Amino acid sequence: METALIVFAVLAVIFFCFGIRTVQQATVIIVERLGKYNGILTSGINFMIPFFDKPKQIEWRYPGHMRTQYISVIDLRETVYDFPPQDVITKDNVNIKINALIYFQITDPLKVAYEVTSLQLAIEKLTQTTLRNVIGELELDQTLISRETINAKLRTILDEASNKWGVKVNRVELQDITPPPAIREAMEKQMKAERERRAVILEAEGTKRAKILQAEGEKEAAINKAEGVKRAKILQAEGEAEAKIKVAQAEAEAVKIVADNLNQFANPANYLISIKYIEALQKMVDGKDNKLVYMPYEATGILGAVGAVKELVAQQKK
Repeated sequence: METALIVFAVLAVIFFCFGIRTVQQATVIIVERLGKYNGILTSGINFMIPFFDKPKQIEWRYPGHMRTQYISVIDLRETVYDFPPQDVITKDNVNIKINALIYFQITDPLKVAYEVTSLQLAIEKLTQTTLRNVIGELELDQTLISRETINAKLRTILDEASNKWGVKVNRVELQDITPPPAIREAMEKQMKAERERRAVILEAEGTKRAKILQAEGEKEAAINKAEGVKRAKILQAEGEAEAKIKVAQAEAEAVKIVADNLNQFANPANYLISIKYIEALQKMVDGKDNKLVYMPYEATGILGAVGAVKELVAQQKK
C-alpha cells in the first residue's frame, strides 16, 4: 500500500512538472486539447494537462531563411521582414528591381494560427503583387521620386488585406530601386548633361548680372558727377552773385558816406560815375605802347565835377 502511494505521488509530481509552462513577456502560446482550440497562455506561469494539451505549431519563415520552420511561441512585438529584390515593370516598360521592408505586428494570435497557413509567405506574396500593381501605374521617373507615395500606398493596401490575418502593417519602406545597367548609364549621362547645362546657365547669369551691376555703377557715377558739376556751378554762381551784392553794398555805403560828408552840395551819382571813369582810364592807358584815347564830352564834364568836389572838400577841411 505504501509503495502504491509513493508511486502515485511520484507520478503526480511528474505530471505536475510536465504541466507547468512558463511564457515570456510579449509572447503567447495557443493551446489545443485533443486537437481542438482550448485557450491562450499569456506571459507568466501557466498549467497544461500533459498528454491532452499541446501547443499549436505555427508555420513560420524567419527573414533571410528560405526554409520553413514551426514554432509554438508567437511573438507579439513588431517584426521587420526583409523581402528579396523583386522584378517589377514600370508603366513605360522598364524592368527594375525593388527591395522592400515591411514592419508588422501580430494583434490577434488566433487569426494567425487559424486564418492563414504561413503568415510570412502570405505577406510576401501579397507585397509582391501589390508592388507590381502600384509600380505598374507609374513611369520610371515617377517611381524614382515618389518613394513616400509608394510607401504610403503599399502600407494602406497591405494593412487592409492582412487585417483578416490578425496582423497590423505599420510601415513599408523601399530600400533600393535598381534600374537596368543601360538605363542607369543613360540616366548618368542625362544627369551629367543637366549639370553642365546648369553650370552654363549659372555662368551666363553671373556674367549678365556683373554687366548690369557695372552699367548701373557707371550710370550712378555719371549721375553723381553731373550732380557735382551742377552743384559746383550753382555754388560758384551764388558766390559770384553774393560777391557782386557785397561790392554793390560797399559802393552804396561809400557813396552814402561821401554824400553825408559833402552835405548834399554835390550829386553822389556823378561822383560814383567819375570814379568809374577814372578806373577805366587807368586800365586803358596801362601798357608799354602809346595809345590815343578819345573821351566823350560828358566824361570831361563829370571829371570836372569830381575836381569841384575835391576843392569843396578841401575848403571844408580848412
